[in-house]
Amino acid sequence: MKLIVFGASGLLGSRLVAEALERGHEVSAAARDASRLEGHGGRVRTVSADATDAASVAAVAAGHEGALSAVTQHDRPQMLVDVARALLDGLARAGVERLVVAGGAGSLRVPSGERLVDTPDFHEEWKPEALAQADALAVYQSSSSPVQWSYLSPAALLEPGERTGRYRLGGDELLVDEHGRSRITMEDFAIAMLDELEHPRHARRRFTAAH
Repeated sequence: MKLIVFGASGLLGSRLVAEALERGHEVSAAARDASRLEGHGGRVRTVSADATDAASVAAVAAGHEGALSAVTQHDRPQMLVDVARALLDGLARAGVERLVVAGGAGSLRVPSGERLVDTPDFHEEWKPEALAQADALAVYQSSSSPVQWSYLSPAALLEPGERTGRYRLGGDELLVDEHGRSRITMEDFAIAMLDELEHPRHARRRFTAAH
């Protein structure tokens, strides 16, 4: 499959590129600054793109069969709403039918019924990005775009670690383990995203993955 990864220069994006290559896909890596991207010995096509601009998305996505997004900008998180709109519009223009988005955990529900971001112990410094991710999810959910999107929320803690190949899936509720912890490595989260792109089970839906 010919895939394009937006936000490919980041911690998660680089793992998505590596996982896609491992599976034998033809991969294009897109970032605002293509000089930050690894070419993997010529196996990856690197391109500059502005993921907040539909025309830019369409230009680099043309000819691909699927897209993955790990776009983030911690100092300006509200841009994620613009990214959602631009990806849906730009990919539709380019004829790309499938999109899997790395979303946020903050809008997942906890046993009290609250969103995780609204609970008392949620870190204040994480709130702007969590709320922006929730707003971006609303864009996807209200869209009439022909793009078959899936929005994958991680566990509460998403960090680099071991690639185990194991994860659990859920819907709109935060997943925790037997010790009450909610976590997943970026390596296993990348697996979950590629699995969804290759074998869609959550078209036009949000779902979650955790250990």
